Amino acid sequence: MDMLTLNRLEEVFFSQGYDKLPSNLPEFNFYCHREMQGINVLHVIDYRQGLYISGDQYAHLKEKVTEFFRQRGETEIHVMTLILCEDTEKARRLCEEDAFCWIIDAWAFRLIVHETQVSDFYGWKGILEEYLFSAARKTSTVTDGDETKKVFRSLAPVSIFLVAVNVIIFIICTFTGDLLYNKGAFGVRELLHGGFYRLFTSMFLHGSVQHLFSNMIVLYYVGEIVERELGPFPYAVLYLFSGLAGNIFSAGYELMTGSYGSSVGASGAVFGVEGALLLLVMLHRGRVSTMTSGRVAFAIAFSLYCGFTSVGINNAAHVGGVLMGFFTAAMIVVVKNGGKFFVKKNS
Repeated sequence: MDMLTLNRLEEVFFSQGYDKLPSNLPEFNFYCHREMQGINVLHVIDYRQGLYISGDQYAHLKEKVTEFFRQRGETEIHVMTLILCEDTEKARRLCEEDAFCWIIDAWAFRLIVHETQVSDFYGWKGILEEYLFSAARKTSTVTDGDETKKVFRSLAPVSIFLVAVNVIIFIICTFTGDLLYNKGAFGVRELLHGGFYRLFTSMFLHGSVQHLFSNMIVLYYVGEIVERELGPFPYAVLYLFSGLAGNIFSAGYELMTGSYGSSVGASGAVFGVEGALLLLVMLHRGRVSTMTSGRVAFAIAFSLYCGFTSVGINNAAHVGGVLMGFFTAAMIVVVKNGGKFFVKKNS
C-alpha cells in the first residue's frame, strides 16, 4: 500500500506559507511561519526506519528548538511536534504527556490526537485532517500484494510461529503414541541423568487437546500484545527463558518435596508472557491495548489459584514462568531505554 512520506506532507506546510529550516538530521525537520502572535514552528519527527529516541532526548530536542529561535530574538515561540510513524503505539509512548504533539499514522493516513493533547494548533488540525482524508482517497486503490504486505505487518510472527509449532508437534504425537512424550517430557530424575534437553523439549509437548487449546489461546492473544510492545526477537527470548525457568522451578519443587513425576506443556512460558504483560501495563500507567493492570493481575492470580486447587497441575512451573517473564521484560525495557527503567516523558 502507498504510504505517506515526509516529502508529500511538507507540500502542505509550504502551501500554508511555512519555510523549511536546514537540519543536519533527515529524521528531524522544522518548518516555521511568522504570525501576529509570534512565530509558529512545526517540528516533524520522521519516526520510522528503526529510529528510537527516549523521552529525555525528545524533551531535550524540543528545548533546543525553542532555544534556537530565542537566540534569534524571538520571544513568542509556539512549537507543535508532529510524529510521522508506522508504529503508533511506539509514537504514543514517546509523546503522550506532551500537550503539543500529534501523531500522523503514515499507513492509515490519519491524525491521532489524544485526550491529553491540545485539540488544535492555529487551525492545523483541520488542515491536516482535510489533507490526510484527500490523500487516503487517492491511494484507496491498492494491489492485492500491497494489501497482503500490510496485513502481514499487523501480525505477530513469533506468536504465530510458536502456536504453529506446538500444534504441529501435538498432531505428530497423535500418530506416534508415547514416543515423543517418553523422549521429551520433563522430570528431575531424567534431568539428573543427563536429560538437560528436556528442559526445552517439554515446552512443546501437550497431554491433551484441552491442554493445548488453553495454552495456545492465551499465548496468541496475550503474546500478540507483548510481542508488539517488546519486538519479535526480545519476545522470543522472553518466551524461552520463561519456559526454562518454569521447568527449573519444577525441578526444585520435586527435589524439595520428593514428589517426582513427569510434566509437559507450554504453561511456564505462557505464564511468563502474562508476567511480561503485567510489567508492561504497570509501566504504561495501568493500560496496554485493551488490557489493564488490574485485569492482568486478576487473570494471573485466578490461573494460579485454579492450578493450586486442581490435581495434576505443575504449579511450580507456573510460578517460575510468571516471575521470569516479569523479570525478563523488565531487563528488556531497561536495554531498550538505554539503561533506564522509567523513561521521563516531556510534559
